[in-house]
Amino acid sequence: MGAQLKYHRILLKLSGESLAGESGFGIDPERAEDIAQRVKDVHDLGVDVAIVIGAGNLWRGRSGLDRGMDRATADYMGMLATVMNALALMDAMERMGLVTRVQSAIEMHSVAEPYIRRRAIRHLEKGRVVILGGGTGNPYFSTDTAAALRAMEIGADVLIKATKVDGVYNMDPLTHPNAERFERLTYIETLNRRLEVMDSTAISLCMDNNLPILVLNLWNRDALRLALYGEKVGTLVTA
Repeated sequence: MGAQLKYHRILLKLSGESLAGESGFGIDPERAEDIAQRVKDVHDLGVDVAIVIGAGNLWRGRSGLDRGMDRATADYMGMLATVMNALALMDAMERMGLVTRVQSAIEMHSVAEPYIRRRAIRHLEKGRVVILGGGTGNPYFSTDTAAALRAMEIGADVLIKATKVDGVYNMDPLTHPNAERFERLTYIETLNRRLEVMDSTAISLCMDNNLPILVLNLWNRDALRLALYGEKVGTLVTA
């Protein structure tokens, strides 16, 4: 392609719903393979890829909380669900020839390595894709915050929030046809406008450590690849 890569190590934040089928619930093997192919496309460019995935396709803590469930219990259930998603994604990637490791912040030796920062970095240096499950290992923190934290720990150049819309808008583009997309935002603007990029803890963490956040449409075949070359794709949130 001739052009130079702008980002050499990325943390890709996926929603649990990205693995779900039409119902929006459960794990669809075809969706897992589709995501795996997109990751392979960028990995083949020589980019180090780490992934944090949510759990909304398997467990929504809100439904438990609405029935009076303890917040910590609901959060731990969500963290366990992220490991199930991580294993599904690992299987799809390995079938495509990507060497993949799952690390979990909640230790479960039979299915995943414990999360050890230096080991995760070593895997990336050896060309392996690392899927980081189990959130931060603590309740009261979202997978968005886990993604921001892990991105910092592994020395990622950018945190890429993969969604089903092509950036951040001033209102929901699915219900408002005249919604305007932002090309660039500052962390402060994002927080002040309460734009649904990531939760405020995650954005503050990125702001404090000057880690750029790029929001793009995962399902646009070329978006992720073009973004890595610094093309104007999605919405970039920086200082």
